[in-house]
Amino acid sequence: MEDLNVRGMIKNHKLARYLSDQAFGEFRRQIEYKSDWYGSKVAYVDRFFPSSKTCNDCGHIREDLKLSDRIFVYPVCGYETDRDVNAAKNIRDNAVTA
Repeated sequence: MEDLNVRGMIKNHKLARYLSDQAFGEFRRQIEYKSDWYGSKVAYVDRFFPSSKTCNDCGHIREDLKLSDRIFVYPVCGYETDRDVNAAKNIRDNAVTA
């Protein structure tokens, strides 16, 4: 799981209403409760980890990636995938068990 700064994200007036409706705190509590129930562990990645900007293939960080770029293409190694899939793989590979 990504440790998001939801309180900071709510300060963005364009996102505030949508984020407030999502109840991220309750979602996190439920994930932790269910993982304890089934004897599994929840792993977190730091909120400042560049999960979207890091190439999952070679590990280099692409600083010029914009939020509007939905396909992640890293020109050095040629890796190309959906931005969210790339971020999910990076979170999976870099998360630390709490």
